[in-house]
Amino acid sequence: MTIYRIERIVFLLLMAIAGSIKGQDTTKLSLIFAGDIMQHDAQIAEGYNPVTKTYDYTSCFSDIKPLLESADLAIGNLELNLAGPPYKGYPQFSSPDALATAVKYAGFDVLVNSNNHSVDRGRKGVERTIKILDSMQLVHTGTFRDTVVRSQTYPLLIEKKGFRLSLLNYTYGTNGIPIPKPVVVNLIDTVQMKKDFIKAKYQNTDAIIVFLHWGIENQNLHNKAQTELAEFCFRQGAKLVIGSHPHVLQPMEWRKEKDQLVVYSLGNFVSNMLNRYQYGGAAVLVDLEKVTGKDAVSKTAIKNASYELEWVYRDGKGKYHILPLLDFENDTLKVAERKARELQAQFAKDARGLLGKHNVNIKENARTDWVYRLRIISAGKEITDPVIQFYGIHQEETGVITAGEFYDRETALMAGKEIINKSSYKELELVLVRKK
Repeated sequence: MTIYRIERIVFLLLMAIAGSIKGQDTTKLSLIFAGDIMQHDAQIAEGYNPVTKTYDYTSCFSDIKPLLESADLAIGNLELNLAGPPYKGYPQFSSPDALATAVKYAGFDVLVNSNNHSVDRGRKGVERTIKILDSMQLVHTGTFRDTVVRSQTYPLLIEKKGFRLSLLNYTYGTNGIPIPKPVVVNLIDTVQMKKDFIKAKYQNTDAIIVFLHWGIENQNLHNKAQTELAEFCFRQGAKLVIGSHPHVLQPMEWRKEKDQLVVYSLGNFVSNMLNRYQYGGAAVLVDLEKVTGKDAVSKTAIKNASYELEWVYRDGKGKYHILPLLDFENDTLKVAERKARELQAQFAKDARGLLGKHNVNIKENARTDWVYRLRIISAGKEITDPVIQFYGIHQEETGVITAGEFYDRETALMAGKEIINKSSYKELELVLVRKK
């Protein structure tokens, strides 16, 4: 075979490969999963304004908001009722509607409702929680007004950026409280779950996600029952299995060869639980990638998986703050009290020790190629202000206008102060962006 002929064959092969790649369409979807959203008595009280006689919890979520909003979809476990007054924490939760307002403000897109506190306030609690979430356009699943609504809306179909996802949600029980008819709370029942998986497959979605309320409280390692249930879900076609309930972190596994991911427990997202391992949890970040060929046949796989630790700080004024550790671990201005810094350091050490030892293929997010930017509130189509132009103007995918590119939160805030002091733009918002 002549050299010319060999070169020609190689050239044709390369052209064929290039043509094949060119004919493909690749899209990505980023997800964040957060743990138990709870509100105990002290949390309820701290949000009350005795002058206006109203509640406001947005300050609790403001520091975690940029991280949640950085994802295309943020999903969390709402472990309480919005049953109206009297408001109460443990053991039968009912929170002010303002909490749901704050949850939406924080960037949550979807909530799962099936957990052991779903029927704390009986039928009224289930129905009113659903009503309030619907009124705020917060997508949710796991509890339903009746079997008819369940049959029409479950599994939850989520459509975002060209992806179609099926979300399923179940709990081990409801603390011994009977589920009042006609409402429905999804229980872990493999017979019913098999039927739901079949329906999910008929939805022809790109991935099936299962959010399970399971396991034993305060146990840092998952048990045999959790392992067996996760395997059951994978056999039925699940790609992601996400766990809540233990109120502490448990290991995570990304089974790359099988394209499966399980998180046994995300821990607490926010609560007033005071035991050593209950002060916080993890936000798990998952990137899905879908490749669609010229024949319109697509395949979706897990492209990346990592986690970020978040810790709940109660400041000297009794206010609660959900803090991403990557931003606040060494911030002595925000976390001013020595005792609080010691608790934060202990939580970080415990969490990293556990997950570093037991996780499989999932490491702590290093935020490589992530930057902070400043959203310009009420910005027009064109910004000519020289102060903002100095930092650089960006048009985000969402249509939001942002300024600057900062690799740490404090530098971004300092730039924000300069813009406010020296320009006509007085309202800014911190956003976290993943660079392409």
